[in-house]
Amino acid sequence: MQVIVDSLQGVTLAGGGPFGKAQLTRALRLAPRIVGADGGADRLLALGVEPEAVIGDFDSISAAAQARLAGRLFPIAEQITTDFDKALRSIRAPFVLGIGFAGARLDHGLAVLNALVRAPDQRCLVLSPQDVIFLAPLQMRLDLPLGSRFSLFPMAQVSGESAGLRWPLQGLDFAPDGMIGTSNEVSGPVSLRFSAPKMLVILPIKSLAAALNGLGVA
Repeated sequence: MQVIVDSLQGVTLAGGGPFGKAQLTRALRLAPRIVGADGGADRLLALGVEPEAVIGDFDSISAAAQARLAGRLFPIAEQITTDFDKALRSIRAPFVLGIGFAGARLDHGLAVLNALVRAPDQRCLVLSPQDVIFLAPLQMRLDLPLGSRFSLFPMAQVSGESAGLRWPLQGLDFAPDGMIGTSNEVSGPVSLRFSAPKMLVILPIKSLAAALNGLGVA
């Protein structure tokens, strides 16, 4: 893996899917370094922000953006992985906030979730206007408002234990084609333990700061 962006701060990674100024501003407050994934560079430029680097196979970035950002382009030509995957593995940072990767196309969204599970050592949180999604470590604690929505989705077979959820995880075996854990509810301080790093956590976007604290990167 070649590290293209090496940062002591959080990195905002922008993709080619929809995102607006408010979502970008929210991300940059927490992760001030900004990187574009292929066509995400055009969306950043349209909002008046220039990325310090653009990473991808460059099949969607415009010629105008390439000319404007010359010297900050890092093409990775292989077609086996997505632009999100290429960019994520090229960043070394305490955490990454991904915007423009949720909500555009279902196949792209599924590929992003696949990449999260394939990079368990990278703390990456994908943001949509409504949600924050991240891969749970083997153990974590979260301080969330009582009654808050708390969803889990397994990306492989995994079991777990929990405290602070209305419906505990104990005794359940989760799998993408079996038991899932969407629409649970916070009933107290949340603690989680999983048998493997294969479970996605999906929280309301207002819980982003709590998620970063729970991951130990805030």
